[in-house]
Amino acid sequence: MRYVTYMGTDAYTNIATDTWLLNNLNAKEPVFALWQNNNAIIVGQNQNTFGEVNQDFVDEHQIEVVRRVTGGGAVYHDLGNLNFTLFVPIESAANVDFKKFSEPVLRALHTLGIDAEASGRNDLLVNGKKISGVAQRYAKGYLMHHGTLLFDSNVDTMVRSLNVADEKFISKAAKSVRSRVGMIKDAAPKGLTLQDFWDAVQYELTDHGKDQEIVLTPQQKQEIIQLTADKFSTWDWNYGRSPEFNFKNHAKYDGGIIDVQVQAEGGTIRDINFTGDFLGLRDWREIKDQFIGLPFETVEIKPVFERNHEGRYFGNITDDELIKLFEA
Repeated sequence: MRYVTYMGTDAYTNIATDTWLLNNLNAKEPVFALWQNNNAIIVGQNQNTFGEVNQDFVDEHQIEVVRRVTGGGAVYHDLGNLNFTLFVPIESAANVDFKKFSEPVLRALHTLGIDAEASGRNDLLVNGKKISGVAQRYAKGYLMHHGTLLFDSNVDTMVRSLNVADEKFISKAAKSVRSRVGMIKDAAPKGLTLQDFWDAVQYELTDHGKDQEIVLTPQQKQEIIQLTADKFSTWDWNYGRSPEFNFKNHAKYDGGIIDVQVQAEGGTIRDINFTGDFLGLRDWREIKDQFIGLPFETVEIKPVFERNHEGRYFGNITDDELIKLFEA
């Protein structure tokens, strides 16, 4: 695969770069990027940032907080973490298979002698421990598949950044995370540095160095910088505010956590919001208007999910599971 080089380690710019490339690269064949962020929390598109971040800690330690355009949960990035993004032409979101698009990364890990495997809805594991979480977004005939590769990240900072907790629980939380999360360095050949790992993954993904870089033009870079300024570095995008709702419900399914909030007037839906770590391939807000004006009754709401099923707006959460949210 050919590859793109990002412009540095600023999280706002890198998340903007992911989105710009998804919408504008228009490559005929799959393309990848390897990149790193400074200390940052990357929040899923449908999450409530205030509920995911220990704001006092991230402010004190100048940790960047950025919302991405893919679903899933909040993740911690630092310079001990290598990120990857694949941009793949694909006909329909309905045909997406998460594991298929993890295969190039798995092959690269296997080549290094690291016995990694795909597991669950969006994880890569080594020795039963999670080394990566991935998320995807489909737009304009392309799938963006991106994720983390935990090489040697700081677990203590990860826990303190992501958990609003009493100090007395921090040590226990860090121990719990270490029991579930693995570091690639521990499973890699002795002496392998992160740069060695980066080079090896790049060598494998470029067909042993045969495929060349796609060099972004100054104009394209300027468009990414502008997108960063207009959207991805703004408080409105990264935190924003949700209106008050008069119906709320919460559920946890195999396909992820999802919350619904509905504002109704006279039995009619006036506003609706879905939050959570579900892995929607397209932004559910594309179909939001189809709910507005409907009677707040499951028989009226269910057809909206059914006729938009192929869009995978809520990932692997089924239509029946979605409609149960409105039955409480």
